[in-house]
Amino acid sequence: MRQITANKLCCPFDKADLNLTVITKDTEENIIEGFFTCNECKRLYPIVKGIPVMSPDEYREFRLEQPLLERWQSHLKDKTVENFRILTQENS
Repeated sequence: MRQITANKLCCPFDKADLNLTVITKDTEENIIEGFFTCNECKRLYPIVKGIPVMSPDEYREFRLEQPLLERWQSHLKDKTVENFRILTQENS
């Protein structure tokens, strides 16, 4: 995914701005792996092989995304993910 494309995306649920965390890029600076987080609803949307997963919650399977979240734990810092939403320690 190109950075310019990532800058144009918003949350499909509430149209709020997204924060981008880049995990890996290719040699042409395209985003290969990372995730978006919504400023409003706190949903997390992974980017896998350059493709953002922005499907409605009912079409996503948390168990399939769990290995990514475990691998990205250092990028999530003190946050956890439950039902595709970011939780901080104070609201978990």
